[in-house]
Amino acid sequence: MKGGTTEAENLPLHRLEVDPRAKFNRAHALVYACAILALFYHRSLHLIRSNDFLSFSLFLFMLLSEMVLAFMWAATQSCRWRPIRRWSFPENLSKLVDDRDLPALDVFICTADPRREPPMSVANTALSTMAFDYPTDRISVYVSDDGGSDLTLFAFMEAAKFARHWLPFCRENGVEERCPKAFFRSNDCDSSSEKIKMMYESMKEKVERMEVRGSVIVDQITGDDEREAFKKWTAGFTRQDHPTVIQVLLESGKDMDVTGHKLPNLVYVSREKRRSSHHNFKAGALNVLLRVSAAMSNAPVVLNLDSDMFVNDPQAPRQALCYLLDPAKAPTLAFVQFPQRFHGIDKNDIYGCEHRRLYQINPVGGDGLVGPHYVGSGCFFNRWAFYGGPSPLSSQLDIQNSDYHHTLNCWIRSDAVIKMAHQVARCTYENGTEWGSKVGFRYGSLSEDFFTGFRMHCKGWESVFSHPSKAAFLGEMPINLVDALSQNKRWCIGLLEVTCSRYCPLIFGTARRSLLMALCYCYNSFWSFWCIPITTYGFLLPLAHLNQIPLFPETSNPWFYLYMYLFLGAYTQDLVDFLVAGGTIRRWWNDHRMWMIRGVTSYLFGLMEFSLQQIGLPSAGFNVTCKAIDGEQDKRYKQGMFEFGVASPMLVPLATVAVINLISFVVGLARALMNGDFEEMFVQLFISGFVTVNSWPIYEAMVLRRDGGRMPTKITVISVLLAWFLYMVASSTLRF
Repeated sequence: MKGGTTEAENLPLHRLEVDPRAKFNRAHALVYACAILALFYHRSLHLIRSNDFLSFSLFLFMLLSEMVLAFMWAATQSCRWRPIRRWSFPENLSKLVDDRDLPALDVFICTADPRREPPMSVANTALSTMAFDYPTDRISVYVSDDGGSDLTLFAFMEAAKFARHWLPFCRENGVEERCPKAFFRSNDCDSSSEKIKMMYESMKEKVERMEVRGSVIVDQITGDDEREAFKKWTAGFTRQDHPTVIQVLLESGKDMDVTGHKLPNLVYVSREKRRSSHHNFKAGALNVLLRVSAAMSNAPVVLNLDSDMFVNDPQAPRQALCYLLDPAKAPTLAFVQFPQRFHGIDKNDIYGCEHRRLYQINPVGGDGLVGPHYVGSGCFFNRWAFYGGPSPLSSQLDIQNSDYHHTLNCWIRSDAVIKMAHQVARCTYENGTEWGSKVGFRYGSLSEDFFTGFRMHCKGWESVFSHPSKAAFLGEMPINLVDALSQNKRWCIGLLEVTCSRYCPLIFGTARRSLLMALCYCYNSFWSFWCIPITTYGFLLPLAHLNQIPLFPETSNPWFYLYMYLFLGAYTQDLVDFLVAGGTIRRWWNDHRMWMIRGVTSYLFGLMEFSLQQIGLPSAGFNVTCKAIDGEQDKRYKQGMFEFGVASPMLVPLATVAVINLISFVVGLARALMNGDFEEMFVQLFISGFVTVNSWPIYEAMVLRRDGGRMPTKITVISVLLAWFLYMVASSTLRF
């Protein structure tokens, strides 16, 4: 610590203020809750007065759907109860702490499939973290390659060479974009950067064009036993069965850049996998990194980044330390979460990929309770939070101990350290231990980030949402619809695994912390249940409308105004939240369209796949979201065109809903014009029209487009036949 004056010691590292909208949100919640109770009363009257089984069933379905909507609305209110805004002051940190006293930082980056997560993209992420505005000898970057790819290892060998030139280039030229790919994409090269660009292009060309064989890599691997194991591994390699490979590509203190400055540690890890041992997906890989890093560098601060999310602000670690080094917060602070933000999104974000509600709006509200959720990337952890509950002594970062190396007091390339690292990376190491249950990243869910953060909060830890105006990290996002929906389906399954366990946030969270915190987690964990009202409104309403069965009060009925208020009240408040968070009306519209699309695709299929798993039937399992970009897809995406090209089963209900609602709207409008009566069926006509307007990209892809992103003919035919079949069944049933 710097020996300064009392004035310097009193400099604030951060501040917060409660959003002035909090009082309005609470008042509106009270009024809206009364309206919901009135709605239930009205629906109950219909159930009581139903004189046949069909009417009773229809109104029961509507009541069930509206109960789900009411529950999700209540969960949303927990995020609006006490939203807060924070500001950090990293410039004050430098006045209080010398660089030589800053805590060491371990960075975890995971990759699983070189075909869907290009090794050059992962290498760019690692290079951007190595170039943090932070003492380089206090940074250790660990890359977990769960795909066991020799191409990925080769890419990082090349990245280690390039880092010797890239880091001093960033330092000497004051570069802000420290991801090479992002820097060369957005900056015109001058004489000072032309040479480094040529080096980067050369590295990129070698990685992308070389058909790497095992022997190419083997000669560069240290350790006779490991070299022999790697030969066997690459000769008969399967992703489910291979030995541990740990390579120290750079070692701080021994490896220097071209200007003589120390380089960060860079370590490649491919953990052992055997068919007889469950590997626990990404959580298992992260726990291996947690143990390997403890054996090698044991830094008190851990940063977790996705393979496609690079550093956009080199000051990010110092911003996180403004909270982690605050004596008032440190005893209970588990992590500092930065929002996931993305580059390359088209101006209207047609797929809703920025997930503004998940990554920016709701965390502000969660921060006013016990803190935001951990969302899997851009998160700085207090290492102790992985091992136990908060403690006034053990949870504070020991920044006085500058000798963070090494738990074995030796170089990380030493035989003793490498031996220990291999031991803790074995697939049987966790047998009989509490890893994954009480220690480390938690097992039991594909959404290990959600589950891990939730368990930490339930143990008494808190978290902080740091949302600076300049994005700390930027990531890639899917540029075709099926990839975006598949990603959401995987999240839904992982969230359901938590929801349907003994750790259900509504029960476990309420008992351990508070009802508000539990509801805040419920908003995400019950995601899949959105499919109930969305599917009901998407299928049941237009079919009832076609058969002239009213499910809502007519416009002359005073109850009509209740439904109108519930609709406008919810949508208006959501729009305000979206705009305050920096969104636009067009993006908000697209975000809501994607919410409806997910309701009959990823939410529905996620719930179905999870249900099949519970009764022992096979399911698709874990899939990595594709980060590779196709040129034609990218061109269409930038033009704002939906990409339907893959004949996924998820597109069938989506196209069917679009067809049924189009028919319902056209037929209903024709009837109303001919009869001159809009009153009785106005609400159902309005909803069918609303769905029809939102479905324009689907109609365009089914009929008008001829490019590679059009709706597959097979999906179109199946959807039209299914829509006709449902209409015939509904007509015979409802008329009977």
